[in-house]
Amino acid sequence: MMKRLPLLAIIISSGLQFAGAQEPVSDALTPSVKVSKVLVDGDSIQYMEMSNVYVYPKPTFKTKKQEQAYMRLVKNVKKVLPIAKEARQMLIETAEYIETLPTQKERDAHLKKVESAIVAEYKPKMKKLTYSQGKLLIKLIDRECNATAYETIQAFIGPVRSGMWQAFAWMFGASLKKGYDPNGVDRLTERVVLMVEAGQL
Repeated sequence: MMKRLPLLAIIISSGLQFAGAQEPVSDALTPSVKVSKVLVDGDSIQYMEMSNVYVYPKPTFKTKKQEQAYMRLVKNVKKVLPIAKEARQMLIETAEYIETLPTQKERDAHLKKVESAIVAEYKPKMKKLTYSQGKLLIKLIDRECNATAYETIQAFIGPVRSGMWQAFAWMFGASLKKGYDPNGVDRLTERVVLMVEAGQL
């Protein structure tokens, strides 16, 4: 059995912001084509907007092991990127909803309900993640939310409980403070993510 990240830490970091229904994540990863018309000098001109298309040199591998690692990265991105995008949508919705609550007591009560809902909804998904997929999810949450999983948790449940979750993750060799570096160590991951988003992989 593969080593796994602490279940609740991943659930909380990927979904603490749950507030209600959101758009299906599969739509977020489906390339879109928009056809419309615009009026120019009295003439109706049809135009089409398409998703970005990325052109990269074909990856080359020195060993079979490198090729397998790349294919595993593609598989892992396809599996966890939708969850990271859900986390972003949850963050937006919950932040907006929390602003409508007049007292801190009501906000705290809502966040407790959120936490229970997250565990119920995401526990089955998180159980299926491998250790490497869990670590990738933490990085992709940073990419999607412009904040590390630790910062996201801290914003909602405070420094004490977020510190507890960080310590828990650290015992399993992970860090909720791990950031995403698309121009450095995560350059290959960013390439894969962009191509997955564009429907090219």
